[in-house]
Amino acid sequence: MDSLITAAALALAAGDPLGALKRVALREDAPALALRGIAMAQLGDFPRSRMLLRRAARSFGSHETMARARCTVAEAEVALLSRELGGSTAALDAAWAVLHAHGDRANAAYAQYLKARRLLLIGRLDEAERTLAELNAASLPLASRASCELVIAGIAMRRLRAATARAALARAEKAARAAGIPTLVAEVEHAFSALQLPAARLFARGNERLLQLDDVEALLGSAALVVDACRYAVHGAAATIPLQRRPVLFTLARLLAEAWPADAPRASLIARAFRTKHADESHRARLRVEIGRLRALLRPVAGIDATRHGFVLVPRDASEVVVLARPFDDAHAAVLALLADGESWSSSALALALGTSQRSVQRTLDALATAGKVDACGRGRARRWMTPPVPGFPTSLLLPVSLAGDAG
Repeated sequence: MDSLITAAALALAAGDPLGALKRVALREDAPALALRGIAMAQLGDFPRSRMLLRRAARSFGSHETMARARCTVAEAEVALLSRELGGSTAALDAAWAVLHAHGDRANAAYAQYLKARRLLLIGRLDEAERTLAELNAASLPLASRASCELVIAGIAMRRLRAATARAALARAEKAARAAGIPTLVAEVEHAFSALQLPAARLFARGNERLLQLDDVEALLGSAALVVDACRYAVHGAAATIPLQRRPVLFTLARLLAEAWPADAPRASLIARAFRTKHADESHRARLRVEIGRLRALLRPVAGIDATRHGFVLVPRDASEVVVLARPFDDAHAAVLALLADGESWSSSALALALGTSQRSVQRTLDALATAGKVDACGRGRARRWMTPPVPGFPTSLLLPVSLAGDAG
């Protein structure tokens, strides 16, 4: 391998894409094309990066299977960074198999990391954890090890495991500082800051206060009956009752919990649950039916008694009933939370991550754009949405300096 390719690869590993381009910008051989593609990814030009990586993969000979597999891994990260989450992972899995079979532990581990990171973004936490469990993080260079710890922290935060998240972030910070890449250190510091932000609001007996992640974890582990408006479930000591697919029943449960220990008036329940200002006998009949359905679902943790004016929640083993809600009242908080990572998202990727329809996401984005909270670039299928970016580091796309000499 010539000295310019080696120097460019080392520059990329240190987070210096411009230094790498100075050495290989005018070269058209396969290793140079691959390194140029990685450099363009670190600079944020993802379409150009993808084009260069594909040219590099075609330029490597059919016998250079490891080099081609590394290009596939690099292209998979470009897709991840540009938030193209809807495609198949078959190519990435095939690349992992080639790298693993040839003993390239670093790049094989990196392919697994990318898969876990994608699974985290689309909310498939169980699969992400299983993928990370199979990953040998010690095989990764320091910069990639820090990024892997960020994924572990992200899963822990979604699981409401504050101590696990802090430990992962501490390891990420140590690895990032050892790697000596300021932008990666800034990304870890940003994650630490996010961990300190309010995670939810607590409503109890007419009062409300903000909670951090530790507080939420402690609350869900307590004996209180928690109506969780973040995950649309009711948590009790005996069971957790999911109500994600029962929006009317969840609204009724929340209204009853907000009114507790008093009863919730029938008129208020009808107006909020059925979204009507003028109740008639049909609405009152429907309320009785829905309350009956809710009573049956909540039987392991609470009862619902009729009163003269409405209905009251009666917890079975809890001395307190509380409501857990999102920390801010913005109706589009879920979309804004995803866009807060500073990356550009397509509406289809947002819909996939949120588990909702693309049309619903488009309506939300239009409303946020009108309010000046998000910006769009591009048109048609190339349109991407973003909020003002935060410091971030496109993690090193691993193509080792031994590229040109590899043969399958």
